[in-house]
Amino acid sequence: MLSHYCYILSDKNRKFLYVGYTCDIKKRMTQHKSGNGSNFTKKYFVFDLIYFEIFNSSILGRNREKQLKNWHKEWKWNLVRMSNPELKTLEI
Repeated sequence: MLSHYCYILSDKNRKFLYVGYTCDIKKRMTQHKSGNGSNFTKKYFVFDLIYFEIFNSSILGRNREKQLKNWHKEWKWNLVRMSNPELKTLEI
């Protein structure tokens, strides 16, 4: 079964956040790091994976992405800190 991911990236100084969705997280992280992921991540050097959720359904993953994109920045930080309190870069 194909997994779907909703994820949050940050820059090395943990100033900016980027919320995304993908069905191939390794490929997507490579795209972001090479500057082909999105204009925002390229412009602000937002390449560090700090949070992700796994879904069995693309609909659920996309809905979660939309939900998180509408959250206040502080809410997103609180969500990340619940599972990654030291804000370390996660490896996939």
